[in-house]
Amino acid sequence: MTVTDLSPRPGPPALVLVAHGSRDPRALSTVRALQDRVRALRPGLPVHLGHIELNEPLLPDTLAALGDARAVLVPLLLGRGHHVKRDIPRTAAAARARTRVAAPLGPHPLLADTLGTRLLEAGWRPRPGSAVILAAAGSRDPESRVDTDRMAGLLAARLGVPVLPAYASAAAPTVPEAVAALRAKGRRHIAVASYFTAPGRFATQCAAAAPGVVAAPLGAHAAMAELVIHRYEQALGTPVTAAA
Repeated sequence: MTVTDLSPRPGPPALVLVAHGSRDPRALSTVRALQDRVRALRPGLPVHLGHIELNEPLLPDTLAALGDARAVLVPLLLGRGHHVKRDIPRTAAAARARTRVAAPLGPHPLLADTLGTRLLEAGWRPRPGSAVILAAAGSRDPESRVDTDRMAGLLAARLGVPVLPAYASAAAPTVPEAVAALRAKGRRHIAVASYFTAPGRFATQCAAAAPGVVAAPLGAHAAMAELVIHRYEQALGTPVTAAA
């Protein structure tokens, strides 16, 4: 006689979005909107949110609420740096939850698509003498700089104009320095692409230094939700479709 196992099968690991956190209230609403988009892409997949600092829920609290469940942490960060390489893994290791940490979102072609869309939304159009500054947060970690340079290359290939990285903190050039460098090369129509997941202090600082068109941050664009799922599945090594 064949006995059928009717015990419930374990579901897919939870997806935990790891946001930096910001005092700007728009940041929390933006990552919440992105969380909703991710849930819409994978109905039935548990999608949680945890912050590194400044906003609740904080990541340790989110992981504590999961108990010993499986989870994949997807950093809503755009390159390798201290948070990705140290803070998030340490927090994950201290939790009871059985975790994996996914790669940061960037660099990736889907981000180039999103940045291009945000520039078009802001009114940018390529014309002779055009160039774009990729405004990023900045980091002292050299691998973070490598990742931003790669992202600038991806965006340049998509837009067909030169793209120069610039930074709000901890790295050079600044946005004003990048503007001066591009103007010295004869570039007169300079736009700023905001390489930030959500609005915040650094994004506002870079926007204030823009000489012309400035795009909104990446935000809750549909391609961002696709990229989150991609990083989640990449960390697991297999595509996952959650049951509704």
